[in-house]
Amino acid sequence: MITPRRQATAVACALALSAFVALAGPSRAAEPVYFDVARGSHPHDVAAAPTPGGPIYYTAQTTGKLGILDPKSGKYEEVPLGRNSAPHGVIVGPDGAPWITDGGQNAIVRVDPATRVVRVWPLPADVDYANLNTLTFDAKGRVWFTGQSGYYGRLVPATGDMKVWKAPRGSGPYGITTTPKGDVYYASLASNHIARIDTETGVATVIEPPTPRQGARRVWSDSRGRIWVSYWNTGQVGMYDPAASAWKEWKLPGSSPRAYSVWVDAADKVWLTEWTANAIVRFDPVTEKFDVFPSNRSSAGVRQMQGRADEAWGAESGNERLVMVPAK
Repeated sequence: MITPRRQATAVACALALSAFVALAGPSRAAEPVYFDVARGSHPHDVAAAPTPGGPIYYTAQTTGKLGILDPKSGKYEEVPLGRNSAPHGVIVGPDGAPWITDGGQNAIVRVDPATRVVRVWPLPADVDYANLNTLTFDAKGRVWFTGQSGYYGRLVPATGDMKVWKAPRGSGPYGITTTPKGDVYYASLASNHIARIDTETGVATVIEPPTPRQGARRVWSDSRGRIWVSYWNTGQVGMYDPAASAWKEWKLPGSSPRAYSVWVDAADKVWLTEWTANAIVRFDPVTEKFDVFPSNRSSAGVRQMQGRADEAWGAESGNERLVMVPAK
């Protein structure tokens, strides 16, 4: 267990903030809280266990480890994932375990949340380097994943069966998400589109956003099955409604915004990371208003966000720490 001295300050601040919020009311509830992690880890993606107060997982991309933060104490530990590991994405699967895309091992990885035992499923030998990005589970418990080198794939954990397909427009597959009905969509950063995957045949159908060369980077489904997309090149958030086959788009506030990631909370508020403003941004689709929460340090580099009830989490890869914004 790693407990750096400076972590005590972050925990004390978090406890003080909680007490202040209780007294001051909801108007102050959105102040970010920060948690330091290991120097040199450059945390990339985060995933929150759904139970309130449960662990927060993060990928320590440059050190080849999975980080596990206890937000109640501020303590963290890191689990080595294997030789040459360079983890990118992490989610909590339906089994309650963290699942990881590991670009260095060219593999899908699972860490047992109780025993810390690491299991690795390498990609087929004919896929030399997929540049694995993110993953999601479909309604049948199968893992779907993306590779920026121009691949997407499916793993059946129970049998170990894995299939990998070439993306219809080559390089770019990046973020991926599952709708409440079990449909799977991914975004292609380099090829400027999203795609719907037929989860039985594996065929991906391209869906074009209205804005060309937008740099669709990450995707997330809301409770209605609408697909929210962060546009890296043009600094917009797009929403595709499959029921209507229709798009809407909004520009993020500020000068020359760049939207890296997107996550939708249980109240269907849309959270994005905006690199030009060095901030986390919340968008309310009902009022079409943005709230901006800038980092208190420069060059935060928050990549993917995820969260749970009343908490939006991100990893400041540039500052070696995690950040939580109360999502009430």
